[in-house]
Amino acid sequence: MGDKRRRGSTAFRFLMSSKRSTVTAAPYDKRLKFEILNLSQYIERFRAEIARLNKGAPDANFKNMSDHLDAIIAHTDSATHEILKNLEEISDLVGRLQTKTKDAEAAALCDKAMEKTTSAMEACTFQDITGQRVTKIIRSMQFVEERVVAMVELMGRDSVEREPLPAAKLGKDPLLNGPQLPGNAISQDDIDKLFA
Repeated sequence: MGDKRRRGSTAFRFLMSSKRSTVTAAPYDKRLKFEILNLSQYIERFRAEIARLNKGAPDANFKNMSDHLDAIIAHTDSATHEILKNLEEISDLVGRLQTKTKDAEAAALCDKAMEKTTSAMEACTFQDITGQRVTKIIRSMQFVEERVVAMVELMGRDSVEREPLPAAKLGKDPLLNGPQLPGNAISQDDIDKLFA
């Protein structure tokens, strides 16, 4: 009988603890439902954001930004080389002029001109530093692009592409479209033909 009583009390305790757990589980069930709902809403917002990043070509937004930054590097490099070439020619001309003049005031002006051209040449080192910084930005964008593409693949490209695109937010300059990248721009000849 003692054995039966122990089993009965164990069963009773189990029953009572399970009853208590169902009674006290109600607030936890509400909390769990609330958390699941929040998680579901978060996932939907996440999908919408990924879809917005991914609309059109999969990496068009990032690629376009990278192309523009590459163009900045190319144009500043080209302009800097042209500036340096001209400054070297000016320095050469001033140096030749300086050797031909016997006038002290003209020689002093030539010295000042040489000082200014040297200073301008040194200032052109901005291009190298700018190029390095822009390259770091491009690498960071490529890293983000890789992660976005990985998230799209993880979520399923089809489900992301079916997501409705959120309304676009216009910035301060919604019509700012230029300058165009090389190859995308209208040639000067085509523009001249329009006005001919």
